[in-house]
Amino acid sequence: MTKRQTPHSFRGLEVDPRRDHIQGPANAPVTLMEYGDYQCPFCGAAYPIVKQIQQRFGENLRFVFRNFPLAQIHPYAEVAAEAAEAAGAQNKFWQMHDYLYEHQDALALPQLTAAAALLRLDVERFTDDLRQHAYAERVREDFLSGVRAGVNGTPTFFINGVRHDGSWDFGTLSEAINAQLEKRIAA
Repeated sequence: MTKRQTPHSFRGLEVDPRRDHIQGPANAPVTLMEYGDYQCPFCGAAYPIVKQIQQRFGENLRFVFRNFPLAQIHPYAEVAAEAAEAAGAQNKFWQMHDYLYEHQDALALPQLTAAAALLRLDVERFTDDLRQHAYAERVREDFLSGVRAGVNGTPTFFINGVRHDGSWDFGTLSEAINAQLEKRIAA
């Protein structure tokens, strides 16, 4: 089996619907982009907040997730990111994304394989992809785009292409998104 490659190269913080993992309408006035690590406890804490933000802003928000595994401190982060991408190749990225954040203590290969079965993926294809690191380059591309954008920890959020350096609690993120929304409405 050959490695599956992403056909589109990618630059910076521009959202590429052919490549990026996106929830929400393409024409939403606000884009919230997260660089995250599936094993990071802070990303795990941010995960339900992002869900609340998505619910609050609905059609006014487009959410984009990019992988930023901090493999030096989180030994399962890289394989978890590759698992999300392998699931994405089977049109189940968001289901695996949610599963990984909801089960951060179960990111070893046997647990990921069990998750793939639970999500009704082609488990043989999924495990082959992980063994061959079929999506390692894709994860690396995400990581490098984050490095170029100044990401140095997780989670890191960008709102309409501008790094959000404030707290990522619900209130603070909501205020920052509201400010961008008001700017777009006023324009």
